[in-house]
Amino acid sequence: MFVFVKLKHVLCAVIILIFVFVLIVFSAKSAYSTGVYCVPNSKVTVVIDAGHGGIDGGSVGKNTGVYESKLNLEYANNLATQFNKMGVNCVLTRKNDNGLYEANAKNHKKSDMLKRKEIIQKTKPNIVISLHMDSFSLSSTNGAQAFYKKDNDAGKALASKIQKQLSVCFDNAKKQEKMGDYYIVNCTDIPAVLVECGFLSNPKEEVLLQDKDYQNKMCYAIMCGALDFLNYQF
Repeated sequence: MFVFVKLKHVLCAVIILIFVFVLIVFSAKSAYSTGVYCVPNSKVTVVIDAGHGGIDGGSVGKNTGVYESKLNLEYANNLATQFNKMGVNCVLTRKNDNGLYEANAKNHKKSDMLKRKEIIQKTKPNIVISLHMDSFSLSSTNGAQAFYKKDNDAGKALASKIQKQLSVCFDNAKKQEKMGDYYIVNCTDIPAVLVECGFLSNPKEEVLLQDKDYQNKMCYAIMCGALDFLNYQF
């Protein structure tokens, strides 16, 4: 009788453990599928915007043919993962290769940007970080740079903190943040930055931007700057 009761308790414990494991796995998959990286009890939320997507591939690498939209999404997921490890909630505006525009929209770009604005307004994050890759006619131009909204002191401060970290981690990063007239930073009064992670028009940087270690380092620098701005205790 005693053995039967003990075995019964063991089986119950095993069932509970299996249930908890399934719940965790399901929650993780659900979070990824909805573009939300959630940390229990976190008081800080960051919207991470992967620029472009769908029919709008953005800049294209001249040597490898890589699309900016693909890299933006890789960096967004990488950054969200790193933020999560520090206990920060992340909401991604784009969770796959598709754009956010309505299929029957007359102006796909406008429809896409309005959806991103809607996500930001609904989420009400502490900060917004939009990730992009740049391109320029002069192939020697390179280096990451953070842009902010005109006359937004908080956005400028956030961009400054991120630019400082980029400059520390990358010798070729721009030395100063810059005001930029971009919809994604202009559409909200929440501190927002657009980070051009590098130039796909530069042969060397085009290759580096696709390197996983380089991606990790870039996202880590962006995260450290953002956490410094938030005065986040970790």
